[in-house]
Amino acid sequence: MRYLNLGILAHVDAGKTSLTERLLHAAGVIDEIGSVDRGTTRTDSLELERRRGITIKAAVTAFPLGGTTVNLVDTPGHPDFIAEVERTLGVLDGVVLVVSAVEGVQPQTRVLMRAVRRLGLPTVLFVNKADRAGADPARVLAEISAKLTPAAFPLGRIEGAGTRAARFVSDVPELRRLGLWSQLAADSRRGAAHPVYSGSAITGAGIPDLMAGIEHLLPRSADHTATPAAGRVFKVERGAAGERIAYVRMFAGALKTRDRLPSGRVTGISVLSAADGAPVPAEVVSAGQIGVVHGLTRVRIGDRLGARAGQENEEENEQDTAATYFAPPTLETVVEPREQADRGPMFAALTQLAEQDPLIGLRYDRDRAQTSLSLYGEVQKEVIQTTLCEEYGVAVDFRETRPICVERILGVGEGLDVIKRGDNPFLATVGLRIAPAPAGSGVSFGLEIELGSLPPAFLTAIEETVRATLASGLHGWEIPDAVVTLTRSGYWARQSHAHGTFDKSMSSTAGDFRSLTPLVLMEALAKARTEVCEPLHRFRLEVPSALLGTVLPVLAAFRAVPGSTTVAGEAAVLEGMVPAARVHALGRRIPGLTGGEGVLESAFDHFAPVSGGEVPERARWDANPLDRKEYLMRVQRGV
Repeated sequence: MRYLNLGILAHVDAGKTSLTERLLHAAGVIDEIGSVDRGTTRTDSLELERRRGITIKAAVTAFPLGGTTVNLVDTPGHPDFIAEVERTLGVLDGVVLVVSAVEGVQPQTRVLMRAVRRLGLPTVLFVNKADRAGADPARVLAEISAKLTPAAFPLGRIEGAGTRAARFVSDVPELRRLGLWSQLAADSRRGAAHPVYSGSAITGAGIPDLMAGIEHLLPRSADHTATPAAGRVFKVERGAAGERIAYVRMFAGALKTRDRLPSGRVTGISVLSAADGAPVPAEVVSAGQIGVVHGLTRVRIGDRLGARAGQENEEENEQDTAATYFAPPTLETVVEPREQADRGPMFAALTQLAEQDPLIGLRYDRDRAQTSLSLYGEVQKEVIQTTLCEEYGVAVDFRETRPICVERILGVGEGLDVIKRGDNPFLATVGLRIAPAPAGSGVSFGLEIELGSLPPAFLTAIEETVRATLASGLHGWEIPDAVVTLTRSGYWARQSHAHGTFDKSMSSTAGDFRSLTPLVLMEALAKARTEVCEPLHRFRLEVPSALLGTVLPVLAAFRAVPGSTTVAGEAAVLEGMVPAARVHALGRRIPGLTGGEGVLESAFDHFAPVSGGEVPERARWDANPLDRKEYLMRVQRGV
């Protein structure tokens, strides 16, 4: 059996969930087509998905197509869930990108197409809603060629567009007669050509042609069953008893029941049945398949299972690696329980969600009893709010969203505390130097002390505390990049009383080093100084050229700085940078400013020093080592 792991991508409301239903119905998997409006679709399983009519979590089902089992992944279309899309792309063999024949190419369509082209994923396009009033497939085909891909290849035309009688007239027979079909199919399977079908998921127009295209124009999974096991987790759910259930795409080899992995022992496996699209129990999930795996108690989204694919599987491995990168969240908000008694359960629930998903950042301020979450956008608030209420029984509210900044080190600084000198109450000597590091290089920890002069447990305590302390710099923001060097150390060796009992008052412990290190590191950091950097998004704004004079002052008001302006006929394209904090408001302003003609797309690009206005501060979540007196009092009292 061969497998095709197929993703369906689209902008919001292009009809991709309806298309999923139509494909399942045409393949005989379901007897009745579900409705997004009635909340009866197969893949939108979350209550909020059904209520809002949008896809939030990647959903998986299957259907038969010729001699192939197609594992169908219905992915989110809302920009707030682009990370869900990005990590799902890494498990796919091919994509169907849906575009509305009414609304045409949207900003999110461009983002999705760039992502699949960057990964080299073979893609077939489907112009949907040809039956809807206002449908203009010919205009949309021109937009696809101009805005998405110059390699678009229409495989037919729509007759009766905008009516229930709309039908797709295929050019494939003529292409076969001219001997062009085989070359087109080969180009499509390697991502060099992008065939375009048109039709309607509601009426079924063009669906048989699209299914034939999926069968012949997209590649099957490579056969790597004889190589070492390698897979990746792209989705984690909770079962009825709260256990973790992992969705795994296998790239090579096989994963079997009772296999032991770093994230746990496999206690059960299901694979998707082509007969009804539902998971069925199995003893093994093999290369090319998507498996539902039980028993991995520590599994997280993005985890790799088994060995890396290695030399035998370089092509799959390259795709897997490329797809694991996606921009981090750039916004955060404080979440509060409506009932104080729910504060503990709320934090426990959020911790559980964060354990499953590495993109959910969780931060707790013990002094203020506040919990902060990192986000991609405003709709995510509603998703988390609904999840907490419906799955955990906790009602919450959110405060205003703010950008997540970082701090960059400006110079070099040193700090030193010596055992029993001054007000140092800890049985430890620590000297540290901190210096800038290139953006993206992370925190490195080095030694200038003699190897073996400090017990390994104490050295580990210092390094771990350094990394933890840099989560909050001089202004409370994380310092992601730094070079930290241990320049001096000292300790009191283990002492015992005559009867052999350990004497803490005379012996250094790892706790002494953990308590002292933040004070020394912050002393060094204060001397080095830092600057706060805010997240900037790279934007591309397309507007009618006649409105350039109107748009530019508005961009300036939102602190958006165009780097280039290109005018081609009646359209102008501005590209530049805008603070992440202003993207949402700017996006709401553009449609009214341009009469609905403006198209704004943006994505995180880099951090840059905050310019103009007050430098944003972030409250620390722990004892503050910048206030030595308060810190010593709290640590010694165990607060």
